[in-house]
Amino acid sequence: MLNYARDSFFPIKKKLSTNDISILISKNIIKKKISNIFYIQDLSSVQNIRDNSIIFANDYLSSLPSKTTNFLFITDKTKIFDNGMYKNIILVKDLSKVYNLTLNTIFQHEDEVNKKLKYKIVNDSCIYDTAIIDKSSHIGVNCVIGRGVKIGKNCIIKNNVIVKNSILGNNVVISDNSTIGSTGFGFDINNMGSQNLSPQLGIVVIKDNVHIGSNCTIDRAKIDQTIIGKNCMFDNLIHIGHNVIIGDNVCIAAQTGISGSVMMGDNVIIGGQVGIAGHIKIGNNVKIAAKSGVTKNIPSNMTIAGFPAVEINEWKKSIIKIKKWK
Repeated sequence: MLNYARDSFFPIKKKLSTNDISILISKNIIKKKISNIFYIQDLSSVQNIRDNSIIFANDYLSSLPSKTTNFLFITDKTKIFDNGMYKNIILVKDLSKVYNLTLNTIFQHEDEVNKKLKYKIVNDSCIYDTAIIDKSSHIGVNCVIGRGVKIGKNCIIKNNVIVKNSILGNNVVISDNSTIGSTGFGFDINNMGSQNLSPQLGIVVIKDNVHIGSNCTIDRAKIDQTIIGKNCMFDNLIHIGHNVIIGDNVCIAAQTGISGSVMMGDNVIIGGQVGIAGHIKIGNNVKIAAKSGVTKNIPSNMTIAGFPAVEINEWKKSIIKIKKWK
């Protein structure tokens, strides 16, 4: 993953130490172990550990950091608390509520009222402070380029485009009315409503030579990065959810929706109006026929169709059986 400074996009609005957090969430704490006091400066996932950070998880870390790293682990799983792996850990009753309360207190983000942001108007577009745009790139009319955004060389951002919480490589084209870096759909079904949405504090990374059509949306990650690989081509009206990782040379036709946390390999071709369920893996060189519904992991080099999507020849046989039955 690309290394970046989170506070370029989501500044710290209130510094909290490990002790301060214990006090903030005290009503939700079952038990705790705090071995050392440090201030929280960042946020980590179980796959990507940052120094002086906080981690919210109901699973173990992929591995412990090779060098000394301060982090506070907050979980709702007793078995994780009791295994003794972590020096600073808090067991809570409701992980979702603690996540929201803690991160809304520490970090400034766009899903809250903030009247302090500075911007300038260029060609009727709103360019926020700290955005970095290479001089060779073109920004169209009525665009919004958010705080901390980086846009590489020879990019074309067409009209009415919003780019926020994102880092773009070189030769990227984003067509009219698309939104990159929008809020991911993070929520707790038991706590509905706009005031209970989970803060989305990750970013979008778009690599070189990518073309994105009109009226597309790409959600930023919850914690790490939504990634679009090199040389990808997206048609119009495509939605990509938070935490999705798409490989190189992927081609996607119109009206496809990809749910959050999908991992997709290289050289994938997806027909129009395909729906892909969340948290699944799709291998390299996969072809997905139009109007398919993908609900499980797909190995490399397969061609699939139907709902639920299956290997193409199996799908054809099922269609023949249906016609014979009629």
